[in-house]
Amino acid sequence: MRNISPSDLMPFLALARHLSFRRAADEIGCTPSALSHALKALEEKLDLRLFNRTTRSVALTEAGERLLARVAPAFRDIDDALDDLNNLRGAPVGRLRLNAARVSAKMVLLPVVARFLEAYPRISIEIVVEDDLVDVVSKGFDAGIRFGEVIAQDMIAVPIGSRQRSAIVAAPSVFERYPRPRAPDELKDLPCIGLRFESGRLYEWEFERGGIALSVEVNGPLVVGDQDLMVEAALLGAGIAYAFEDQIEKHIAENRLVRVLEDWCPYYGGFHLYYPSRRQMPAALRAFVDFLKAANLRPRRESGDRLGSP
Repeated sequence: MRNISPSDLMPFLALARHLSFRRAADEIGCTPSALSHALKALEEKLDLRLFNRTTRSVALTEAGERLLARVAPAFRDIDDALDDLNNLRGAPVGRLRLNAARVSAKMVLLPVVARFLEAYPRISIEIVVEDDLVDVVSKGFDAGIRFGEVIAQDMIAVPIGSRQRSAIVAAPSVFERYPRPRAPDELKDLPCIGLRFESGRLYEWEFERGGIALSVEVNGPLVVGDQDLMVEAALLGAGIAYAFEDQIEKHIAENRLVRVLEDWCPYYGGFHLYYPSRRQMPAALRAFVDFLKAANLRPRRESGDRLGSP
């Protein structure tokens, strides 16, 4: 056991984060086969199984969980110490791993990242898209992007982008066949396009007016797993969609989509970058947070004057 070096633990930490040989191998720059051999060698040195593997899944054993709990904070301290040296350089360097829902990545994150990378060419960013809310710490991300109201209270959150608002839309042809709803409950009898999260949960459409909030479990002939795909389906006349205003304002202007129930569509606080409180924030993350805060202070057109989502 004394022959185990810190480098021997890197494959273990990568697989513990991803629970996927392919993604873990991509992170450390090797093949899944090489990663498997490295883990087998580590387990032989320890004389303990660290992962239970099947053809479909990878899971930590009790020994693996105990090892992860002890070594992960130590490696995080090493990363913090190395990142702290960035403060001695003229410009920060490093790599950021960000986790975002698909719609937030497209609408608010990518435009900011493009400007940030132009300002900080020595920093690289990886964006991983997952619609379900994830634990960014255990998954090895520096930060995540989600709506402010779903972020855990022990996280630090910084606004990114403008406020958002939902919109109920359909192609004109849909309302030639069906009546336009006057209240959210009437959607139950109309062909609505469902949105299913990766967890398997169907999204219940949210509404609010005059302080009254309600959610509606819609029915329809089509269910998709992506909000952009929902908008595309609406454009093709497949049914009624629940979207962000920013996603559909161009289609409204071109008369390709018609909006209903606008007075029931609330504004949301908008997307936020969130990250854990740490003694020493990585220099690349600190630069990105400062960049966002500076952008938030600059005058901009509010989405309240434009439009936004669920």
